[in-house]
Formats: sequence, C-alpha cells, structure tokens
Amino acid sequence: VGLVYMFNLIVGTGALTMPKAFASAGWLVSLFLLVFLGFMSFVTTTFVVEAMAAANAQLRWKRMEKHQEDDDDNSSAASDSDSLVQDSYERAEQRPILSVQRRSSPNLFEITDRVEMGQMASMFFSKVGVNLFYFCIIIYLYGDLAIYAAAVPFSLMQVSCSATGNDSCGVEADTKHNDTDLCWGPLRRGDVYRVYLAVFTLLLGPFTFFDVQKTKYLQILTSLMRWIAFAIMIVLALVRIGRGRGEGHPPLADLSGVRNLFGVCVYSFMCQHSLPSLLTPVSSKRHLTRLVLLDYVLILAFYGLLSFTAIFSFRGDSLLDMYTLNFASCDVVSVAASLVGITGAYAGTGIQYVIPAFLVYLCRKDTQQALGPRAANKHRSPFHHTFWVGFVLLWAFSCFFFVTANIILSETKI
Repeated sequence: VGLVYMFNLIVGTGALTMPKAFASAGWLVSLFLLVFLGFMSFVTTTFVVEAMAAANAQLRWKRMEKHQEDDDDNSSAASDSDSLVQDSYERAEQRPILSVQRRSSPNLFEITDRVEMGQMASMFFSKVGVNLFYFCIIIYLYGDLAIYAAAVPFSLMQVSCSATGNDSCGVEADTKHNDTDLCWGPLRRGDVYRVYLAVFTLLLGPFTFFDVQKTKYLQILTSLMRWIAFAIMIVLALVRIGRGRGEGHPPLADLSGVRNLFGVCVYSFMCQHSLPSLLTPVSSKRHLTRLVLLDYVLILAFYGLLSFTAIFSFRGDSLLDMYTLNFASCDVVSVAASLVGITGAYAGTGIQYVIPAFLVYLCRKDTQQALGPRAANKHRSPFHHTFWVGFVLLWAFSCFFFVTANIILSETKI
C-alpha cells in the first residue's frame, strides 16, 4: 500500500507536461534522459532511506541513554514509571499505528519513528545547512502550489465553458479560444478562471495548517480518478494512431528542448521529501529497496507509454503544455510548463539530489561517531561508496550550470 501511495505521489502534474517536453527535445534524447534521471532519483531515494534509519538509530540510542539515567536516578520508582508511561504515550501519538505496534523492535536501525526531512536536517546539518534546506523546500513547495493553482482552475474553467456551449471539446476540435471570450453570460473565460482560482485557494488554504493523516479513502479516490484520466488519454491516443490519423513525427534529438525536459523529468520523479510519511508505516521493510526499484521501473514504463503515444498521435507544434488540453484543442498560456521546468530544474534539483547526498554523507559520519564504526545500518543504500555521493553532487552542479547557461543563452538569443 505504501508503494501504491508512492506511485500516486510521483505520477502527478509533471506527467501531463512530459509529452510536450518529449516532442521538443526529440524522442531518443528524451528516452535516455528519462531513464537516467529515474536512476538518479532512485539512488537518492536509497540515500534518504538510509538517513531515515540512521536518524531512528540515534533517537533510539538517546532514549536508551535517557532511560538508563532515569533508572540510576534516586527518585521514586512510581514517579519514574509515570514519567516513562507519559513519555511513551506522547511518542506513540506522533507515530503511525503500525509503528506503534512494532515499537519493541530489537534492531537499532529499524525505521519505526517518522523522522521528516526537516528533523533529519536539524540532526545532521549545521545551522546554515538547516536554513538552506528550508529555503530550498519553501521555494519548491511554493512553485508546486503555483503549478496546481495554474492547472486546476484552468481545467475547471475549460469544463465549465464547455458545458455552457461556448467551447468545442474533442480530439478533432479546431476551435481556438482566448481569455476574452465569453463563458457565463457577461463573464469572460479569464474571469471564470479567477473565480475558480479564488475558490481553489479558499478550499485548499486551511488544509495547509492541519496535520492530516489516515487518508486511506482519499488516496483511493484520487488514485482512481487519476488512473481513469491517464487511461482515457492513452487509449484515445492509441485509437487515433490505430486509425492511421497519427500526425506526430518527432525528431531523434533537439538540444534546444533539453532544458525544459530536464526540469520536467526532475519534477516528475520528485518524492524524496515525502518518503518518511510513505515508508515508515510499511510493516515489513526487509525488501524495501527492491520494491522501491520496482516502483521506479513501473513509473518509467508508464511515463514512456504516455509520452510516446502522445508524440506520435499529435504534431509537435500542436502538443499543448498541459497534455489534457490537447483533447479540447484550446489555447493555454504556457505558465504551467514554465513553472514545472524552473521548479524542477532548481528547487527540485536541490531536494532530489543535493539534500539527500549531504544527508547520507553527514549521517554516516555522525553515526560512526555516536555508535562506533561497527554499527551496521540494515537499510544502508546499495550505493554506499562515497563515489556515489560525489557523483550525485557533481551531476547536480552540472545540471545547475547547464540550465542556467541555457536560460541565459536563450534569453539573449546568442
């Protein structure tokens, strides 16, 4: 179930911007970059899992030391017992139910406490590192929210205007619209979009202040709706190709589209910041790395199926920034895809590559100092050699340099 949630988390809005990016960069370059970035994301995912285990070990060791000090204290046994019971109750309230049931696990590195990335950063980073971590996560989350704020109200506007007869939807539709066209009586399409944006903000805003948990049925509903939508798009594209009406002839490679493709792919594999909440409640973590790898393989196959059916079904110049809009043939401002590219290329690179690399490197040093060099982390990453940490950081630096240079050259038209 945790891996299904992980699949549901990764496959989101970024997948809808991938077909346009594939068509712009060429199918061979896109396929190679997609596989490589998927592999790099898997590497840093194992880094985060190892850091989670190290953080659990340190917290467990500190609690053992504290209990030892309490046992040596001269206070009464009754007061000690009450203190321990209260302390255990408070910790239990902060952990998932399955973790509470396994609280007596004998292994020091067992992942039972949900240690979020912010807490891990405060455990292993310096004060400057913690501030940089929160700066990066804030930029990413605001960018993520901006993407949804652009995509969700626009989609609702499209549906509403279609229902009133002022829009022509369907794969073969040729009608073009802009924000000044009327939708609801005197309201223009742009006005309706702003209304939905206000409603979206008012409904979503309060939830940012709550610690929402036990979302099983909500996850099932969103997963069902998401898979129905993706399945419909894939089937419609395959039917279009099967009937001989596929118009796509994508090139093998076009380096001018690699910058946006890179940002889209990084964003589309983002899950590292949510791993503690996803993986901590998993009951058996013995084969966790293999199952996560299976998840990534399935996601790669799904991204490939969605993107390849799209680029061979529609012409490259007719693919819209949000792939869903191709089934309405309506113009849309390219704000969503620009946000995905920039968010993924900068904040996404920091969260997906830089932070996990530093986390695993520093947690290894800290664990050796606190628990000794013989402490064996049962959830150690298969990429445990220091070379992989350096390789991830080198790749992240290269990505920052490449994307920035490409943006500057594009803007100056050199």
